[in-house]
Amino acid sequence: MDDIDRQLIGLLRNDARASVASLAKALRVARGTVQNRMARLAASGTIVGYTVRLKPDIGVERIRAFMTVAVEGTQVDTVIKALRGEPAVAALHSTNGRWDIVAELRADSLEEFDRVLARVRLVEGISQTETSLLLSTFKF
Repeated sequence: MDDIDRQLIGLLRNDARASVASLAKALRVARGTVQNRMARLAASGTIVGYTVRLKPDIGVERIRAFMTVAVEGTQVDTVIKALRGEPAVAALHSTNGRWDIVAELRADSLEEFDRVLARVRLVEGISQTETSLLLSTFKF
């Protein structure tokens, strides 16, 4: 990956629907060069897809948080299975260090978020949690 690839990825992060012509103009290369680089980046697995980002206030879930979870003993699989069944859990990640799992939580209101926390804390096998509300998201 060279500087043009990195610049191309940066442009696509900003607008994944940008036309090949506009990307070529911004990079000062031929359209064929952009097409070939995009195909190579996709074939190598560097680019794995394209998506739509919504304004944060457009989505239904207005409250987002990360919850770190410590699991008792060897109950990680049991806890993950239970958390997968919780509709407010948007994503789960295993991790190392003090916490075993990081869960992304979403809710419509603080009242609903409080109910989500209460349900998650009742999951058998969870020994401790720590939750941080996401206040702002910054584009990268």
